[in-house]
Amino acid sequence: MTKCAFLGLGVMGYPMAGHLAKAGYEVTVYNRTTEKARQWADEHGGSFAPTPREAAVGADFVFCCVGNDDDLRSVCLGDDGAFAGMSEGAVFVDHTTVSAKVTAELYKIADSAQISFVDAPVSGGQAGAENGQLSVMCGGDEGAYTRAEPVINSFAKLCRRLGDSGAGQMTKMCNQIAIAGLVQGLSEALHFADKAGLDGRAVVEVISQGAAGSWQMANRYETMIDDQFEHGFAVDWMRKDLGICLQAGDELGASLPVTALVDQFYKDVQKLGGGRWDTSSLIKRLKAMG
Repeated sequence: MTKCAFLGLGVMGYPMAGHLAKAGYEVTVYNRTTEKARQWADEHGGSFAPTPREAAVGADFVFCCVGNDDDLRSVCLGDDGAFAGMSEGAVFVDHTTVSAKVTAELYKIADSAQISFVDAPVSGGQAGAENGQLSVMCGGDEGAYTRAEPVINSFAKLCRRLGDSGAGQMTKMCNQIAIAGLVQGLSEALHFADKAGLDGRAVVEVISQGAAGSWQMANRYETMIDDQFEHGFAVDWMRKDLGICLQAGDELGASLPVTALVDQFYKDVQKLGGGRWDTSSLIKRLKAMG
């Protein structure tokens, strides 16, 4: 039986690891909070380990979904890191959204230890993770990706290799850049409809069937109208991601004026106390302005 480890059991990692278990893989999990790892093991029939290294011992594939660059380094490196426990030929699959810099760094370290490293950030949110319907964008060596793809498909509706190491993270940056503009546009449309005395739901019913339609419109307009922002990807995390996008844009010479503007709008949302609100809370900023 193929053995897998999963490091990080947040709102994304917990269900993703669950799909691996349901697909018949032998799964050992690690989480910084041991109680959550124990809960996962009780629920899914797998096992848990006290360190990333112990979780990774004997695993054919080690999956990871943590918070940021520093979190990723901490679970990969050091005496208790996953790389120290992995066997030659094993594949590390990183689903965290991180910088291209840390991806290049860890790919090089893994390669020197004869471990494969695939950067594989995801899109689809908590609902996509729970329903096994994530879009997974990958970078890395083709052979490693080919081995990992069938396993990743346990929780993916689409999984694709975009190029060499780092290509997955660059593609995720494109994803976040596109989302930022879409959410701001939807927020302004709903705010305008309200000011014009229109029924926002009726407006969206009509315009969603035309060129204005998007995933954000289909899945977020009702909760935006109802002032509900507790169900999705948090503003704090979006600002972390947009910071990565803007830094990469500077390095590449890519102009991202709308992304930079929306990042500042999210900063305003944080000032309203909305750091843990869903990213669709951009509309709260407009309402606060009157």
